[in-house]
Amino acid sequence: MASIGKITRRAFLIGATAITGGIAVGYYLYRRPYPNPLEDELAEGEATFNPYVKIAGDGAITVIAPRAEMGQGISTTLAALVAEELDVPLEAVTVEHGPASYAYYNSEMLAEGGPFPFWDESIMAETVRGAMGGVGKVLGLQGTGGSSSTRDGFDRMRQAGAAARQMLVAAAATSLGVAARDLATGDGRITHAASGRSVGYGDVAAAAAELDPPSEVVLKQRADWRILGKSQNRVDMRDKVTGAPIFGVDVVQPDMLFGTVRMSPRFWQKATRADLSKAQAMPGVVKVVPIDTTYGSGFGVIADNTWAAFRAAEAIEVEWGTAGYPADSAGMTARLKEALASPGGNSARDEGDVDTAFADAPGERLVEAEYEVPFLAHMCMEPMTATARLRDGVLDVWSPNQFPTMTRQLCADVAGIETDKVNVHTTSLGGGFGRRGEMDFSMYATALAREAGGRPVKVTWTREEDTRHDTYRPAAAGRFRARLGSDGSPEAVEMRIASPSVVAGILRRTFPSISPMGPDKSIVDGACNQPYTIPHYRVTGIEADLGVPVGFWRAVGNSFNGFFHECFMDEIAERGGTDPVELRRRLMKDYPAALAVVDKVATMSDWGSPLADGTAKGFAFTLSFGSWVGEVVQVSQSDAGLRIDKVWIAADVGTALDPGILEAQLVSGAIYGLSAAMGQEITFADGMVEQSNFHDHDAMRMHQCPAFEVAILENFHKMGGAGEIGTPPALPALANAVFALTGKRIRTLPLSKEVSFA
Repeated sequence: MASIGKITRRAFLIGATAITGGIAVGYYLYRRPYPNPLEDELAEGEATFNPYVKIAGDGAITVIAPRAEMGQGISTTLAALVAEELDVPLEAVTVEHGPASYAYYNSEMLAEGGPFPFWDESIMAETVRGAMGGVGKVLGLQGTGGSSSTRDGFDRMRQAGAAARQMLVAAAATSLGVAARDLATGDGRITHAASGRSVGYGDVAAAAAELDPPSEVVLKQRADWRILGKSQNRVDMRDKVTGAPIFGVDVVQPDMLFGTVRMSPRFWQKATRADLSKAQAMPGVVKVVPIDTTYGSGFGVIADNTWAAFRAAEAIEVEWGTAGYPADSAGMTARLKEALASPGGNSARDEGDVDTAFADAPGERLVEAEYEVPFLAHMCMEPMTATARLRDGVLDVWSPNQFPTMTRQLCADVAGIETDKVNVHTTSLGGGFGRRGEMDFSMYATALAREAGGRPVKVTWTREEDTRHDTYRPAAAGRFRARLGSDGSPEAVEMRIASPSVVAGILRRTFPSISPMGPDKSIVDGACNQPYTIPHYRVTGIEADLGVPVGFWRAVGNSFNGFFHECFMDEIAERGGTDPVELRRRLMKDYPAALAVVDKVATMSDWGSPLADGTAKGFAFTLSFGSWVGEVVQVSQSDAGLRIDKVWIAADVGTALDPGILEAQLVSGAIYGLSAAMGQEITFADGMVEQSNFHDHDAMRMHQCPAFEVAILENFHKMGGAGEIGTPPALPALANAVFALTGKRIRTLPLSKEVSFA
């Protein structure tokens, strides 16, 4: 039976009227919708009912894909959802990023923010998910993150295409004088087979806009999909391979100035002494201005060109205040360990009677370990950049950002104007990973635009400024213990994890008047919600403020808890004399989706078969962002060091809308995780970040990249995400492979502290 969505006229029509020559049609909102932001931005011959789909009189179709395109392919998949139901080829639509608007809220991004694992479908869990999703709408949170874009758009974008198609068919039926049921659609035309007559979508667009929307929208059955479920050519590929100016750093505006920033290298501190005279006197410099925001304090340079701005920023003579946090990495590690040793914390999972289970645990059955991970930078290939123009009380911001409505709000505050006077133009992102969900680079551009006399200013950070003023993946430490049964399986497991709070950090920078409500789930995400059945099982998170700005980094808490959890499970298997994969099979027997993934990746990698001397494999599994992922990493010893030969990945995403994009994201996520495991870290001395560029915070190089084999499963009944899910298992799978090869159980990242990679 086809899926059916109920539509009311009030919900669908969003206060719009038809305009001769074209229409825009989209999905309905089941409650009062936000105003349609496209109504005031229509080209000649276009009209709109809602924010998602435009159909012009000449038949041109434009899909608004209001999620940031940062290489993950989301603009392609969202457009494919509409094209499928509209019965047009993907190549027939033009895709645009929408303006900053509450109409483009993302409810799915918050839906899984509650304390329930993904598989929990109890009344309480579903109620909380619904409430959290509702918060996303109430806040009008337009954002790209949490591997949520496809899940959030799956119904909405399909309904957009289906409703448009049904209205077009109704209009064509009137035009041709036939029954709607006798018409068929395809390739942008509506055909009456009996008479051989047809009309194009554009021919009846205006008339369709005058009709009542359908009371029911019938969506295609999956068996009838022609686009979805198949790999598609990406809609942005031509622009990228031809070097089209689609990124933030490419923005060019008439009469444009250029700028950069030099912010305090000690977070939250201001200059205690500054001499700007040398910088101000340099050729090409227009102005040097102070900057003071919730993100930090420092100076901005406005110049005739970017190079002059860079040189002037270096010439500023300044002394900065003393850090109000531990001055070096050793001090921060000590604070994490103090937090672990302190009583209390927030129990995110507490099953059975853990204390009693450990009270009489014999030493030979007790496994204990401590793990640590460092801060990590995002290292986007495109450094932070934004362009801003404040003229006649109106602010325009061209920004490669992940949160347009928040960008609009905070930039309005910097400019001293109302939000309805701010236009945010979201460009393609040269890497995001959570970093471009921050507001600093857009706010700094706005601050410089205030001093530019109405001229636009393109502000570009140096790589050094970018590396040393990130919102870092938190450092974290964990203390773990397990009691083993006679069969080597764990009877009791306790995990205590200490880390700074990402949520508290974000609120401090964006809405400092709001205090976090409840514990930060990200501290334990990836440890408290894994599909393992253990009689006595407790996971506790302890917030430890280290004074360093932390934020969303690809996979967030899963990125370090995947390492903690799965390496410790490997230790349990080794101590209990159990094969690591067999241990997972025992512990996951109650979760068929997880078990199928484990079995699949074990089969793919020929797990358990004899290996050549100097070769070993490691296994890890993580459920994150609704997807079940198992990875096997094979390493070998060479004269130059360890080599990662091959990685096998099996992932159950529920519904695979574009297998090619899914595979690319799984490989991308794994490379991101392997890079972090191999050699990345952010360290501190004298309150300042020591690293400055790729030479000392490098990613995996091409010659180090292994071969990948990927299997995509669709067993689970709910759709999962894709953009981040390959990262969490990659780190522990590599560490477990290193142990299997060398006998070194490395519990502190990066692994390069104890082994060398070729």
